[in-house]
Amino acid sequence: METKIRDFIRKHDRLGLLLGVELLEVKKGYAKTKLVIRDCHMNGVGVVHGGTIFTLADIAFAAASNSHGTVALAIHVDISYLKGISEGTLYAEAKEVACNPKLSSYDIKVTNEKEELIAIFQGMAYRKKEPILPS
Repeated sequence: METKIRDFIRKHDRLGLLLGVELLEVKKGYAKTKLVIRDCHMNGVGVVHGGTIFTLADIAFAAASNSHGTVALAIHVDISYLKGISEGTLYAEAKEVACNPKLSSYDIKVTNEKEELIAIFQGMAYRKKEPILPS
C-alpha cells in the first residue's frame, strides 16, 4: 500500500512536480520529502520562499496522512519559520501524532542537509472513508 500511495502522490501532486519536490519515503503515519534548492525557490531577498518550504512540508503531511489508504484532507495547518536558507537541500519529515476515525494529527520538521531545523509544521487532517486509490 505504501508504494502505491508514494507513486500516486509522485504522479499527481502537480505543484510538487513543478517545484522539484521528491517523495523519498512513505509508510503508515510517516513520510519524508526532499528538495534541492534552486534559484526559482528564492524570494525577493535571496532566501527560500516561505511558500516553497510550506509546500515541501505539506506534501510530506499529505503523504503521511493518506498513508492509511483513505482520503485525508487538511483542515488546519500551522508553520513557524526558524531559519532562513539560500542553498543546499531541504528535507521534511512527517510523523503521525494521533490517528482517530475522523481526525489525525502530524508534526513535520523541515531541516537542511546539516540537520539544522529550518521550520516546524503541524497539520490536522479530516479522514474520509473513501479510498485514496481507485479500485
